[in-house]
Amino acid sequence: MENTSITNIRKLVDKHFSLQWCRDNLVVPLRVETSLPLKPSVMKIAIANYKYLGTIAEPIKQRLSSSGFTCEFVERSPEIIIELLDKASEERFVRGESLDISEFDEDAVIAAIQETTNLKSDEVVFEFDDDFEEDLNQDEETLDLRNEMLESKIQKAAGVVLINSVQTSVSDIHIEPKDDGYKIRVRRDGVMQKFMSLGRRPGIQLVACLKNMANMDIAERRASQDGKILRKCDGNKMEFRCSTQPGKFGEKMVLRILNSDPSSLDLDVLINNQKVRDDFRKIMNATNGIVIVSGPTGSGKSTTLAAALREKDKGDTNIVTAEDPIEYDLGGDINQSQVNRAKGETFAQMLRTFLRQDPDVILIGETRDPETAESSMDAAETGHLVFTTLHANSSCSSLTRLLDMEVPKYKLNASVRGVLAQRLLRRVCTECSIKRPIEEIEAKKFNININTNISYANALSAAEKEKRKKEGSLCKKCSGTGYKGRVGAYELLIMSRNIQEAVTKGKTEREIEELAVERNSMLTLSQYAVELVKENLTTLAEINRVCKSDD
Repeated sequence: MENTSITNIRKLVDKHFSLQWCRDNLVVPLRVETSLPLKPSVMKIAIANYKYLGTIAEPIKQRLSSSGFTCEFVERSPEIIIELLDKASEERFVRGESLDISEFDEDAVIAAIQETTNLKSDEVVFEFDDDFEEDLNQDEETLDLRNEMLESKIQKAAGVVLINSVQTSVSDIHIEPKDDGYKIRVRRDGVMQKFMSLGRRPGIQLVACLKNMANMDIAERRASQDGKILRKCDGNKMEFRCSTQPGKFGEKMVLRILNSDPSSLDLDVLINNQKVRDDFRKIMNATNGIVIVSGPTGSGKSTTLAAALREKDKGDTNIVTAEDPIEYDLGGDINQSQVNRAKGETFAQMLRTFLRQDPDVILIGETRDPETAESSMDAAETGHLVFTTLHANSSCSSLTRLLDMEVPKYKLNASVRGVLAQRLLRRVCTECSIKRPIEEIEAKKFNININTNISYANALSAAEKEKRKKEGSLCKKCSGTGYKGRVGAYELLIMSRNIQEAVTKGKTEREIEELAVERNSMLTLSQYAVELVKENLTTLAEINRVCKSDD
């Protein structure tokens, strides 16, 4: 390891280069060596390969000469340069002087937030710098979060929370008031995890700051509010859907991070079972009818539908969407619209408007009332292909849900092409998981051949995590949770003739499911999840946690 000051390296990087540029070019300034009087000081620069000098030497020399330095190049391995840059980033971040969060370090983030919210008084006040109020007429898309974070300590703390959450794959941020302060929890891979605690006043100030960023009324604390934070950071778009709710000890705030990255919108990646994927493609390529994706909040319904629409967008169809909110910028020839209930632009109203816009494919973000359900059925019967989501526990219960919305059985049978129910299970960590033969009791319960090798998560308790962290043996991929990322489990019900007859006869959900499994070879959510376990993608514990109601 290079014998030089990490703090000085980071100061040199920030003053004369940039951390990202150094990473991209495998360059790191090591130190400044004083020279003779009246001669410029020499900065020693490490590079990964002398062959790079032909392209980067001159720009470096010009940049340093303007600051009164000459430079001397030395060769170091790429591993040493990357390690120096990583340590420099962590050192500067812990001191609260920079907000470059290139690698998640929970202790560093907490230290930075605590430093920037160093408010000891419990007095409940709302005091901000004179320049704290932002111009509400300013276009949100032009606001850069890092610039905002320079304006006040509390804005810096808010920025740390937002940036860290985006970079560490958090889906929701919960800022919760308690009797003695505030607690921040985050949902990562579908599971709530404690992040940190704050005193009462810094917690209130943090909520007020985030409300201000979301264009909410910071003086109104006794009524629930909704808002949106839209910012840029390091050239990337960050979008948060915000909601506040008054409670016993104060105002709770929840921020849902909207993943606008379209790179994951690929059915081949999302649905790993080829038969289910092929069958879903058959119904989504029908010329008319309704395709329903069902599941609870946060089960990935919007992502599946977005992937389906992108696949259908070949330039020869008119695809229109009504969404709340618009999570992905689908691009291409897809025309996306945002629901605006305040102006009467509901799902049902927008659907009626779409029918006058010569559509081929229509996405209705959610069917939640009889009016929307009936309008969707009518659109399907008049030759349009309609995609929508539904809150239901299974594909068969989705049919019951539609009947409860007063959709006639004949319309349901005539319009619905299929229902895809889904869940998200955590992926077992590939670095620290344990593979061993399944136990006999588990094999019988899940219908898996005995002695089949499956993965078990190495999930650690809080005390074990702390011990491993001190020992330096904590898994770097999952940080001791045993899981990293998520994988989908799907249940596809095709509306075949025998299923339509069962609906007409008023068969129960269970009877329809048994018929679909027996006649149509449908995999239930639990059966699909078992296949994922056999492929060592998830664990039996995840099936019990996510699919236990579907056994």
